[in-house]
Amino acid sequence: MIRLLFLGDIVGEPGRRAVIQNLKSIKRDEDIDFIVVNGENSAGGRGITKKIAIDLFRAGVEVITLGDHTWDQKEVTSYLPLEARVIRPLNFGLDAPGNGSVVIDTDWGSIAVINAMGRTFINPPLDNPFNMIDVEIDRITEKFGKIPIFVDFHAEATSEKIAMGRHLDGRVSAVVGTHTHVQTADERIFPGGTAFLCDAGMCGPDDSVLGRSVDAVLYRFKNNLPTRFPVAKGPVRLCGAIIDIEECSGQAVAIRRFTRLVTLP
Repeated sequence: MIRLLFLGDIVGEPGRRAVIQNLKSIKRDEDIDFIVVNGENSAGGRGITKKIAIDLFRAGVEVITLGDHTWDQKEVTSYLPLEARVIRPLNFGLDAPGNGSVVIDTDWGSIAVINAMGRTFINPPLDNPFNMIDVEIDRITEKFGKIPIFVDFHAEATSEKIAMGRHLDGRVSAVVGTHTHVQTADERIFPGGTAFLCDAGMCGPDDSVLGRSVDAVLYRFKNNLPTRFPVAKGPVRLCGAIIDIEECSGQAVAIRRFTRLVTLP
């Protein structure tokens, strides 16, 4: 049995500090074997940098997934081709730098992680994620055989996330959504053995609007004028999911939401 921890969108300096400082104790307390995080908001709320990725890996993260803010930090374009463990949505297209999946060898076997992005209510031009993920799963299975596969589906619409989970049921170990920063309560295992959660939530300031300053967001809604959305301060809510996967079959046998409120020193 493999126990995988997935943490949702890390938001800014508070989010990444909270993850880095608490990951060791979470791994011990929850008996975690493998850790995946979404890091697409980890650099000031927009994208990721090489230094942040290295810090997360040193803390115990095995794979970092991204999303619609993938290209916000210029250095990422040259960094992604050099670091296979940081993956971007595969449906940015075949010519985009980096990769949309990775297979990691561990002491107990190999595990694949795939990152894809939805197209409903999201701005970047994207290839069809349903078609592209089919091709990627076939490629992984043909090369590595039946191994656990975890999917981070970065999407806005709950319907599109649920549809992806149903589409992949029985072919991957788990499909967990990111992007909306609000943890949902619909964790389940589909009939084919695929664990699903519509959104993992975020790792960001709890007293906030999706990790951003409350006052700034309220100003925008009340006045409809452009304004900056600084990352909020205060205690951080770590959110995600813990999934138990059978190594031999790749099927999930359990999924539960994870949340922990931590105060930064």
